[in-house]
Amino acid sequence: MKHAKTTPARGFSLIEMLVGVLIISFGLLGLLTLQARALQASVTTEDAQRAALLANEMAALMINANTVNVDDATVVKPWAARAADPASGGMPSGNGTVVVNGNTARITLTWKPTGSATDSYRYATDVVIP
Repeated sequence: MKHAKTTPARGFSLIEMLVGVLIISFGLLGLLTLQARALQASVTTEDAQRAALLANEMAALMINANTVNVDDATVVKPWAARAADPASGGMPSGNGTVVVNGNTARITLTWKPTGSATDSYRYATDVVIP
């Protein structure tokens, strides 16, 4: 009895190829999602660092003046205007306030990240000068 000669399989079938493309597509989609989240986390961290720097700037002005009662018109208002202006190193949709209570001042910065209508962030620090 003669055995039938079998030919080796050549290439992929169409279904195998589509399954491969589908698996690669899911992997690439996952990588793109990860990239977008990493970028968002980076922007959020940058905003938080900028808020800390702005608050530290106001605290340094108070410490150098040796009082928490700094002049509102010449010190606090220009600082708050700069904190609200992203073009000059401020926060997106930012607001800077200084509330003095005795020998304690609370410096607060609030902002909303660019492109977000619901997220809101807040950074606050207290300065005490006896």
